[in-house]
Amino acid sequence: MLLVEDLVKYRFAVLSFVLLSLFAAAAQKSAKPSTQKIGPDSLRAHVRFLSDDLLEGRGTATRGHEIAAKYVAGQFEAMGLKPGGDAGTYFQRVPFRQAIFQPTQSSVTVAVNGTEQNLRNEDDYLTQGDFLRTDTTAEGPVVFVGFGVVAPELHHDDYQGVDVKGKIVAVFPGAPAKWESTQRAYYSSTYLKGQAASQHGAVGIITIWNPEIERRAPWPRMIRQTRLPALRTLAQQGQPLDTYPEIHGTIILSLAKGRELFKAANRDLDQIYKDAEADNGKSFELPITAKLHLVTEHKETSSPNVIGILMGSDPKLKDEYIVLSAHLDHLGIGTPVKSDSIYNGAYDNASGSAALTEIARAFSRLPTAPRRSLIFLNDTGEEKGLQGAYYFAFNPTVAVEKIVANINMDELNSFFPLKDVVGFGAEHTSMKADLDAAAKVVGYQVSPDPFPEETIFIRSDQFPFVRRGIPAIFVTPGLTSSDPKIDGHAVYDDWLKNRYHSPQDDMSQPFDWKEGARLADLDFLIAQRVANAAQRPSWNKGDFFGQKFAGKTSAAK
Repeated sequence: MLLVEDLVKYRFAVLSFVLLSLFAAAAQKSAKPSTQKIGPDSLRAHVRFLSDDLLEGRGTATRGHEIAAKYVAGQFEAMGLKPGGDAGTYFQRVPFRQAIFQPTQSSVTVAVNGTEQNLRNEDDYLTQGDFLRTDTTAEGPVVFVGFGVVAPELHHDDYQGVDVKGKIVAVFPGAPAKWESTQRAYYSSTYLKGQAASQHGAVGIITIWNPEIERRAPWPRMIRQTRLPALRTLAQQGQPLDTYPEIHGTIILSLAKGRELFKAANRDLDQIYKDAEADNGKSFELPITAKLHLVTEHKETSSPNVIGILMGSDPKLKDEYIVLSAHLDHLGIGTPVKSDSIYNGAYDNASGSAALTEIARAFSRLPTAPRRSLIFLNDTGEEKGLQGAYYFAFNPTVAVEKIVANINMDELNSFFPLKDVVGFGAEHTSMKADLDAAAKVVGYQVSPDPFPEETIFIRSDQFPFVRRGIPAIFVTPGLTSSDPKIDGHAVYDDWLKNRYHSPQDDMSQPFDWKEGARLADLDFLIAQRVANAAQRPSWNKGDFFGQKFAGKTSAAK
């Protein structure tokens, strides 16, 4: 027979068991993929503000970008996110060196078979100047070295059989077409080409615009972009990122001038490019000498990353962080196109910043936070070469070894109802399973890279995290519409040609906001799965990037 005190203890034990069961059920429920939807109206409102003329294109280190940064920080604060920047703020101030090329004080001359000519800035060549020196000269014979790539694991060495010490190398952008998409993208990176040239003793680099890249990035667009301020973050011990003192001058040569010079040297540039793209090219000395004299003005400036943190709920896993990133900057004010000089960047990347903000809001409203902590990084300087993301990756505001994954958002191009998405980087890590599962919930197919020649994997903010050995994924809209009457390839090609990196990327263009919300839902679900998983994301066994970068969080290689 139970005594009164025994009965009280029994009832208390039963009540405790019931409560613990309820808490456990709630925790288990929170660990399952949420069906919470991102609101289309909220996305539209953010994009409308961020791409307004008032913000003057959100150029890095400009007043417009500062306004955008304060707007996002205000959103983070309203959600109750923890400040993740400097000195208890939402801002991580990124230091930059600005290079202002002085064309009237500079000169580029080439001599073909002894016949010399002066090249004209913008008509024949482009350059940002030099980030290390205000007055520099590279002079010597020119050696063509294909793509300028050294890839031992792919049995490829463009420097084999030629001596470039004390000489200027001529290279094509890109890498052989037959290589796997992300490997091709990786070896297309300019920092690797600069590294290879410097290691082989070259003193200068001439990048020759090739027929493929001319189609995707016509010379007039390149002129407009080169006129914009050139910035490089001082991310590595106060030095400009990915600069090589051995290289005393770099320029880009127009396709037209390249063809002319190669023809004068009895070479067919178009055929040479075809051979290089097929991985059948050979390097050779040209009967050309060049002198690159570049004068550059340097200025120091800065621009903020915006960082908010949602702490995890698991006592142990909350010390691990997933970085969700999107770049806040665009190109600012530049050369007028169709009488408009403000490069508003509505899709690129007000759309990604809007998604990042609303994903943060969705997580902040969950009854129980994810097990791991989430860092929401709205970074600066992406259009200057992923500079803000690189600065955070080299100077994170939490211990870098505690960052277990990156999920990046850039250009959520919702032109039409989508049938598929592309997960750049997913095939290299365990997050492929998270992408597949989340896509199934949202109703997307997952397609391979439709444009490997675009080398997208290295062109957005996931790549700095990859270089730090952190598994990363970048999900973009696919090109297949759920409406069979719509040719997704044609629509996207038209956007690239007529709106990308132009003032016409504004609110006047088509937006399918419901589709944009679906894309944001997908990133939300991926992040939720990764944050709640028992194990942190990992590189696949024997993976190309895992072998190159895993465990190298102390320095990028």
